[in-house]
Amino acid sequence: MSAPQLVVHRDKELMAQAAAARLITKIVDAQSARGSASVVLTGGRNGNALLAALGASPARDAIDWPRLDLWWGDERFLPEGDPERNVTQAREALLDSVPVDPARVHAMPASDGEYGNDADAAAATYAAELAAAAAPEDHGPVPTFDVLMLGVGPDTHVASLFPELPGVRETERTVVGVHGAPKPPPTRISLTLPAIRAAREVWLLAAGEDKAKAATIALSGAGEVQAPAAGAYGRSRTLWLLDAAAASQLPRDLYPPASA
Repeated sequence: MSAPQLVVHRDKELMAQAAAARLITKIVDAQSARGSASVVLTGGRNGNALLAALGASPARDAIDWPRLDLWWGDERFLPEGDPERNVTQAREALLDSVPVDPARVHAMPASDGEYGNDADAAAATYAAELAAAAAPEDHGPVPTFDVLMLGVGPDTHVASLFPELPGVRETERTVVGVHGAPKPPPTRISLTLPAIRAAREVWLLAAGEDKAKAATIALSGAGEVQAPAAGAYGRSRTLWLLDAAAASQLPRDLYPPASA
């Protein structure tokens, strides 16, 4: 378990731009070291803002896009192309404008796909895809992602792991169907905490006053069942990227006042 590191930016726009620059560097370094890179994307306003900032950055051309695997931490179980799906939003924000290899864009199944409205079967299929991509050196049923990004909800949920729901208690499966989520739509697919913790680095994104209480709870020793964000950490690094509003309730001993 890696102890969390905090970087606090002046506002959400600067946070998105800085996180995009950080991600470009991480991808380029991974590709230089290992030939390819693997990133888990997140949706929501902060995840999409990061992708848009990456797309607008001249440095995006430093990435060897055909040698990048893209996965998702969770997905709304809706029909293919639905504007609320994370993959749809990611395509609009970035993916349609860069030369990614379609075979390496690993979208989670849609509700009008092969498994119909069976979210559990769809989750099992995604778990099998992850397992097939895992190499012997990964020592587990998912690849060792270079970076796994997560948005933090006002209730401390990450991916589609909500406080007290069964998904956050899962210790064996890497992907689960989520039913009865308190945030619409109620049916989703999500990586579990064991899959999240396979990543080399986990980045948690939080911007806005509505995320301040969640950040404080998750970083103050809460249990992961009650505060799922507290259970999200990487093998070598756990990085919280916040704006000043989201960090406004944090004890000052957690980060220097002029952190970024």
